[in-house]
Amino acid sequence: MQYISHVQWKRNETPFNVKSYDRTHLIRFNGGSSIQASSAPEFVGNASLPNPEELFTASIASCFMLTFLYWAAMKGMVVDEYSAEAVGTLAKNAEGKMAVTEVVLKPTVVFHDNKQPDASVLEGLFKKAHENCFISSSVKTKVTVQSG
Repeated sequence: MQYISHVQWKRNETPFNVKSYDRTHLIRFNGGSSIQASSAPEFVGNASLPNPEELFTASIASCFMLTFLYWAAMKGMVVDEYSAEAVGTLAKNAEGKMAVTEVVLKPTVVFHDNKQPDASVLEGLFKKAHENCFISSSVKTKVTVQSG
């Protein structure tokens, strides 16, 4: 399987030098939707647009959630709501390069009819989701799940 996206950037009237060129660009996805993005504000980007570090963090959070929902359904559990804060940390890695070194996921799950599983069952689902998330399995970044 392949998943395709397209990134497009074009210079505007802003002078093209390291401190001033516009970092805004378009990301198009194969399904037809697109988003504008930029670099993080710390790297002269537009703070109102998503940046690659946020998108990376969001892709891990999204994949984890989809994998969690799959395993909950496999166990016959009904999930009514799922939300999570995802915090990506940009720091120097072991090689001394800047990288997203950790993503902390803080999920909140509401089960149907308040049939909340006990903590060990929930932790088991989180573990299974983490171990089977395609994106988490694809990166060196430490991914931590902090439940309720």
